[in-house]
Amino acid sequence: MPQSSERIAVTGLGAVSPLGPDLVSTWRAILSCSSGIVALDPAWCADLGTRIGGRCNFDVTQVMESFEARRLDINSQMATLASLEAWDHAGRPDVSPDRTSVVFGCGMGGLGTLERQWNVLQTRGPERVHPLTVPMLMPNAPAAQVGFALGVTGGVHAPTAACASGAEAIVWGMDLLRLGRADAVLVGGVEAAVNRLALVAFGAMRALSQSNTNPEEASRPFDRGRDGFVLAEGAAALVLERESDSRARGHEPLGYLVGAGSSSDSHHVAVPEPEGRQAERAMAIAMADAGINPNQLAFINAHATGTALGDLAEARALGRLCSNLPDHHLPWVTAPKALLGHLLGAAGAMESVLTVLALRDGVVPPGRNCNDPDAALRLPLVLERPQPIEANLRHALNNCFGFGGHNVALVFEAPRCS
Repeated sequence: MPQSSERIAVTGLGAVSPLGPDLVSTWRAILSCSSGIVALDPAWCADLGTRIGGRCNFDVTQVMESFEARRLDINSQMATLASLEAWDHAGRPDVSPDRTSVVFGCGMGGLGTLERQWNVLQTRGPERVHPLTVPMLMPNAPAAQVGFALGVTGGVHAPTAACASGAEAIVWGMDLLRLGRADAVLVGGVEAAVNRLALVAFGAMRALSQSNTNPEEASRPFDRGRDGFVLAEGAAALVLERESDSRARGHEPLGYLVGAGSSSDSHHVAVPEPEGRQAERAMAIAMADAGINPNQLAFINAHATGTALGDLAEARALGRLCSNLPDHHLPWVTAPKALLGHLLGAAGAMESVLTVLALRDGVVPPGRNCNDPDAALRLPLVLERPQPIEANLRHALNNCFGFGGHNVALVFEAPRCS
């Protein structure tokens, strides 16, 4: 099929996060610079090095019967909630099921189910292991469940690219529309890995913050005193359509996805290439795809997890990307993981949702906990309160990087003035 040059419109958004069970509550908390990081239940984590995280509180029985929910890992529950919210937000596009697709990323799958059913096997025996264990824990389960919920028959896809999974899903959705293989695509990402197994495993890698005393201050992107990321859970979804299709049904786009770029470090499975060369390349590809230059960016949503090496590599990449800009014309940087924690496979989708909302509302959302910024970060970091976006700046860049050297960058554009 011929590739379309039409703009890709974002027509619906949905979210389940540590800051709230839906889009409105999450965005309101972001703008107020509230933290979703809390002390975890000592009944199951008192003996661990890290005892903080970002948990979600939500009611999945709003969209399904409780007996159905019990057959799903929390990954699939959250993905379904966020996706149905996004689909409703988009006005439930009247598109043939055969021309509707789902692309929903997940980094690790149903890790909670795996942990629980292993415990069942060890303590209660083989006959008590849940018969749906495999469908509950497989990484494509959330995508499949979203497809069931929407009645999609045009293809369901489940990219797995560690912490870049949600961003990969958005790229795939854009490509499906550009190639004419679909007319509406529900894209997103999810992760629910706040459990003993994940905390121990990431802790063994020395990737997690152990600032247990003050949970809200533990996630410290770009701060010299950062000591690792804070594990969190959540799901986010976006509905993508070609602009002409959205307008033909009378639905005003919330914004536009205008560029995407990806690369791979080919360096180390868990350590970023120190200079961030391929991360920078992904950003450059995305901006070239969008037809813009760094001086047209209102802000950059940094991946910025709060790890020593990851933040440093990204800061170096951003510095080179904007090396030709004068200090007074540098784009703002926002680092929402200071508030949300790191949602792993959901991070790219969640932060894309925040980027679209920021451009729509004309504000750069704040972060926190960077009292002593790393000298490598040359760009100004938004802290404590939102910053207004200049009227002539309509674009933002969202970075998302994952274990395995996956680098994804996305460019979004503000909605047109009506």
